[in-house]
Amino acid sequence: MDINAPAITPSAPSPATAPQANSVLSSDFETFLKMLTAQARYQDPLEPIDSSEYAAQLAQFSMVEQQVMSNDLLASLAAQLGSGNMAQTASWIGMEALTTAPTYFDGTPLRITPNPAAISDEVFLIVRDETGQEVQRVPLPVSAEPFEWAGVANDGGPFENGVYSFDIESRANGEVILSEPAATYGRITETRLQDGEAILILEGGSAILAAGVTGLREPV
Repeated sequence: MDINAPAITPSAPSPATAPQANSVLSSDFETFLKMLTAQARYQDPLEPIDSSEYAAQLAQFSMVEQQVMSNDLLASLAAQLGSGNMAQTASWIGMEALTTAPTYFDGTPLRITPNPAAISDEVFLIVRDETGQEVQRVPLPVSAEPFEWAGVANDGGPFENGVYSFDIESRANGEVILSEPAATYGRITETRLQDGEAILILEGGSAILAAGVTGLREPV
């Protein structure tokens, strides 16, 4: 089942609350009334302020007040929508998401989904360890067909369990014309809410946006 997000660092959200906004508005309105009172008290009696100016200032403050309240309402709605997204993605825990984020290798072959440049004449799978160092370079056909990476080094020994990332390098006439991350499946272990977005935590610790997942499947 395919579902149509980048690696991120999760953190706890801290949205503004309605009581805080209302408190600020109340304080600002009191200050505004004091300013109007002082303005009326110290006006020139020979040239009194036109009442229309007071009306204009009151109207301006009312517009600002409505804008603040609207922003607060939108923030509240966004938080509710985000909570709904997290509730939906909670059912994804235990499933495998197709993503370009670093993926945990436990000895079971990983299915790599390449997307080489159409004009390339050579394609390589670049395997990098958790530090970003290249640990293997595997030639692939010029095709978008999935490739099973077994985690076997060039000397025949197995790679250690851990987090690995994969790039597809496309070449033409000996020159690199495209290098981009390759997608593979990683098991979802947790879902979180950050800034109104549903975040998925993969086995090994990678964090991705749920909205960027391009595929979803049962563990194989």
